[in-house]
Amino acid sequence: MKSNSRTPDVLSASEIVLPIAEVADYLHQPVSRVRDLINKGQLIAIDRDHQRQIPARFFNGLNDEGHPESGERVTINKHVPGLIALMSDGGYSNDEILNYLFTDDDTLPGRPIDALHGHLAREVMRRAQAMGF
Repeated sequence: MKSNSRTPDVLSASEIVLPIAEVADYLHQPVSRVRDLINKGQLIAIDRDHQRQIPARFFNGLNDEGHPESGERVTINKHVPGLIALMSDGGYSNDEILNYLFTDDDTLPGRPIDALHGHLAREVMRRAQAMGF
């Protein structure tokens, strides 16, 4: 199990993040379940505005403002937990993982986190695996 250490806010101030209670509500899960996902290294929460918050891009079914799309079920993007585990196993810290995911990469193009929502997800996973060796 992961340590319960705090991850600094390394994201852009414009990056949408969601409080844990809001994530739990969107996922129809208890807050304790979301905290378990963080503690087990399946999600990463940052400290912003004196509370732990999770990047909205970790989820499917949210609009650009971080609210559920009409008629859409909010879910964790299926690639996010695996990528976090892959990079953690490769020795990367949570803030290094977030920097990788949320930094523009001209060779994708765009940010790896955005590519995880499209046809380049496997490429992002392949690159993350290669970075660990």
